[in-house]
Amino acid sequence: MDVTSADGTTIAFDRTGSGPALILVQGGFSDRSHPIWTGMAAALEPHFTVYNYDRRGRGGSGDTLPYSVDREIEDIAAIIKHAGGEALVFGGSSGGALALEAAARGLAIGKLAVYEPPYIVDDSRQPIPHDFEAQLAGLMKEGRRGDVVERFMTQAAEVPGEMVAQMRNSPYWEGMEAVAHTLVYEAAVVGPGNALPKSRFASITVPTLVLTGENSAPWMGKGGAALAAAVPQGKHRIVEGQAHDASPEALAPPAIEFFKG
Repeated sequence: MDVTSADGTTIAFDRTGSGPALILVQGGFSDRSHPIWTGMAAALEPHFTVYNYDRRGRGGSGDTLPYSVDREIEDIAAIIKHAGGEALVFGGSSGGALALEAAARGLAIGKLAVYEPPYIVDDSRQPIPHDFEAQLAGLMKEGRRGDVVERFMTQAAEVPGEMVAQMRNSPYWEGMEAVAHTLVYEAAVVGPGNALPKSRFASITVPTLVLTGENSAPWMGKGGAALAAAVPQGKHRIVEGQAHDASPEALAPPAIEFFKG
């Protein structure tokens, strides 16, 4: 199925289950066919009508240029309208950051849950350059898709360079290069230096659950706690035994409890 966003872009989605509408918002390197998101949809659909969509530039969705975070927020608004005018939202990683931005703009979101949006609030990890989006966009303009992926992996995801060098020879590297342009979008969504926009998120009026993994890098837990404190109705919860690549089986129960509570 699909909807048409405000700028005419087609946004593709799968709709499963029954109950209140719940939209899933993916992070980097994924679309609606990724096992984490199909797994989340399967775990949530007994309780909700789940909208698992492809963000623009991925899967079956279009990619009208020039890109803007505002256009991605309009994509979520189009799905909310299709779903009946209000929805619950769950976002992971940079998809969580996008969901937060949508809530801050006043979209009709009943409740919001996010898993580890990558905001940096201390100096416990390497900083991300304030011009990171521009750096990635420059590489894309030169057609250096592999270098976009490598720079994103090493600087944003903290993957060691030698590991990325090995990944370049793997069979799945081609698929990562195919979505390299969307990594520029991720950098735009999270913002310069991955700084937490406290004043903007202070305007979020809906109950918001911030989940972080027990086994994730400490800076992610600190960022999650700071985010929950910045949102007026924010709550922070740690998911035991999980890291950034948390399993649907671990994420779904706290999300269901929160959304149905």
